[in-house]
Amino acid sequence: MKVAPKKYLGQHFLIDENVAKKIAEQYQCHHNCAKVLEIGPGMGALTKHLITRNDLDVFVMEIDDESVTYLNNNFPELRNKIYGCDFLKVNLLDVMGASSFGVVGNFPYNISSQILFKCIEFKNQIPEIMGMFQKEVAQRVAEKTGSKTYGILSVLLQTYYDIEYCFTVNENVFNPPPKVKSGVIRCTRNERKELPCSEQLFKRVVKTSFNQRRKTIRNSLKPIVGSFQSDMELLSKRPEQLSVDDFIQLTLFVERELEKAN
Repeated sequence: MKVAPKKYLGQHFLIDENVAKKIAEQYQCHHNCAKVLEIGPGMGALTKHLITRNDLDVFVMEIDDESVTYLNNNFPELRNKIYGCDFLKVNLLDVMGASSFGVVGNFPYNISSQILFKCIEFKNQIPEIMGMFQKEVAQRVAEKTGSKTYGILSVLLQTYYDIEYCFTVNENVFNPPPKVKSGVIRCTRNERKELPCSEQLFKRVVKTSFNQRRKTIRNSLKPIVGSFQSDMELLSKRPEQLSVDDFIQLTLFVERELEKAN
């Protein structure tokens, strides 16, 4: 039995054993986390290499019923470890419990950013994220301050994770081949536990700033704080010039301005 890749699910099945093995080797068990959840395993191209690692306890989550059937029939090692549900909709505490777990996968391009945003919600439970994305997304996540591709995803991921771009994957190792190259990245949890400012406001400041990235911070933040008088240097910069620490300082400043207004 073979599973036909489904376009509406964004499935591109990895068919190169060497690439699959190389990706599986990238998971580092950060913070000694041996429990991993693979998202979207399909027919198990990556799975087969993960389960051969004696240092890992592998679980998989797959939304495609046909793929779930295939996995159950071909991977007895995963008995009672295959979850047929949508990662974006499921309560991860109900599925994975309260213990730490890593997230790995050949992520569907159409929802890869959403997967990362959900991982941020569980940042204190997910010490490592490792997998394959559209190359453009992978580069954006890993991008440093000052680049035109540095943006919302870059800042929010780098607030809590150290990002390493591992390698590029060509189109011809997939069925069907995507129209773009892929990139493998590894995100490992950094030492930042909690922000000194409101996390909700921090996200709002970051998103509002980049949504008007051609404007200076002073002008882009008007929807949040209106007009204000300050000679704070950060306000004269554009969002791509600000580091994670800069955005934290900016959020603390916005908090103070909002308190004054109230």
